[in-house]
Amino acid sequence: MYTKQSQNPNAKMDRYHRKRRRADTAANQRVTSETPEQECSMDHCPAEEDIPVPKREYDDLNLRYSQLQEEYVNLRQEFDTLRAENVKLKEELQKSTFSYTTVKCNIGQLIFLTGLTSVVFEWLITKMMGSVERIHNKLTVEDHLLIILMQLRLGLCNTDLAYRFQVSKTTLSNILRSWVPAMALVLKPLIKWPSKGAVLKNMPKIFKRNFRRCRCIIDCTEMFIARPSNLTYRAQTWSNYKHNNTIKYLIGITPAGAISFLSPGWGGWVSDKQITKESGFLKLLEPRDEVLADRGFIIRDELAAYGATLRIPHFTKGKKQLSAQEVDTSRQLSRVRIHVERVIGRWKNFKILQTVIPLSQVDILDDVVIVCGALTNLCKSVVPK
Repeated sequence: MYTKQSQNPNAKMDRYHRKRRRADTAANQRVTSETPEQECSMDHCPAEEDIPVPKREYDDLNLRYSQLQEEYVNLRQEFDTLRAENVKLKEELQKSTFSYTTVKCNIGQLIFLTGLTSVVFEWLITKMMGSVERIHNKLTVEDHLLIILMQLRLGLCNTDLAYRFQVSKTTLSNILRSWVPAMALVLKPLIKWPSKGAVLKNMPKIFKRNFRRCRCIIDCTEMFIARPSNLTYRAQTWSNYKHNNTIKYLIGITPAGAISFLSPGWGGWVSDKQITKESGFLKLLEPRDEVLADRGFIIRDELAAYGATLRIPHFTKGKKQLSAQEVDTSRQLSRVRIHVERVIGRWKNFKILQTVIPLSQVDILDDVVIVCGALTNLCKSVVPK
């Protein structure tokens, strides 16, 4: 065997070369059959970032980038400006919205609209909490009270207030009819009949010389109402003194200038004497009390039954002239009686009492009168000490 292989030395080499050529041919065929995507994935494919970009295309892209950056800066500035304007407009809108939040910032405005300082207003809110309810959810409790006080103080109609607070007239009417009776119930203790000792302790100097025993100064005042369609009511409310349909009230003030008595309302036809007898005023008097009034109160006998004395100016009827003493007494009496007129004037600074009350609100007029009287007592006295 060794000799046979030695005799054919080139045969093995020929077979090796033929086998090598067949392998190379097969490899070339596999390379040429690859897809373009497969070729690009091979190691010898050039990277995408290595492909050169034409200068013109590069300049266009660079210019577009600069333009977009400039537009971004401009839009950003415009956005910041609009945002600032939006914040400012929201603040102005909040200030223009009529509410207690905007009103309380101006003390003068609050006093003009309500007649109360912010301290008294906040105190009144605490007193009313638990006695009233919110009629409109968009309005705060403070707004409800502000509506009532503005209607009382300025005599504004429901249409005006509905426009200011952006609610319906029905809502305003519901607030009025719900809050006023509740306020009257809460504030009525502020209209208090003081003891005789309290009256003497707070007696102003002007009363001490000639009217030291004065317990009260009384007068009647009338509120105009719309003309009733019912003939009976029209006759009962007609006032010959005012020549109009009215509701009459008896008011009493202490020498110090506080409202101490308010009667329920009576038709304007009732006399001063009758309203004094039937309002319950006489039952508050004690022996040796003096009551100051004008000539229309012919109630000397009624007061005497309770041990009290009536002091009114002297009548000139049936006399040629008054004596010097009578003139002096009448002058002194008028000098102190003027204070009841001043208190009534301050009381009627609540202009709702100067307006013509609609028939739909006559049933709550007594409550309105009580609330206005109580709020008047919270103000400084008109009588100097």
